[in-house]
Amino acid sequence: MLKLHPSIDNGFPPASPGFQGGTLKCKCATSPVTVAIDAQTAHNHACGCTKCWKPEGAIFAQIAVVSRDKVNVTSGSEKLQIVDPSATIQRYACKDCGAHLYGRIENNRHPFYGLDFVHTELSDETGWSPPEFAAFVSSVIESGVNPDRMPEIRARLTELGLQPYDCLSPALMDAIATHIAKQSGALPA
Repeated sequence: MLKLHPSIDNGFPPASPGFQGGTLKCKCATSPVTVAIDAQTAHNHACGCTKCWKPEGAIFAQIAVVSRDKVNVTSGSEKLQIVDPSATIQRYACKDCGAHLYGRIENNRHPFYGLDFVHTELSDETGWSPPEFAAFVSSVIESGVNPDRMPEIRARLTELGLQPYDCLSPALMDAIATHIAKQSGALPA
């Protein structure tokens, strides 16, 4: 069986009703960075981009969003560093193990400003929102996946119930377009 991501490969449970978050931990065996997420996540998805953190051997990342005011570093903040200061999403990773704990957009004009990107597989709690789709699927080629494997990859994503997109899902693309239209005046703010 084609392996895409350890949290996706064998299917995934639905979100737990009333789930209110949990703690993310980096991969360090001692003194891990911990981040409290005080809400359920949304728009969880498999991501093929080359910027998102992927566990060893994974073709895709698994990433979700949550309101930035619900994300709090609870230990190990001194071990966090921004992976690429020039990137739109400022991804905070552990300097020791390399795991990304959260990503934040600082540009208050960006459509996703106010949302942080988190990797729920770094949590021991169950009940997080499950993946809903796969984004930037073609981008896995940029990370070294043979293009000949793309039909098999798309078929496996579809089999898992994750509609493959080469951008974001239609709902998120609509949200981006609406935000831009309101900024430009094409739609009322």
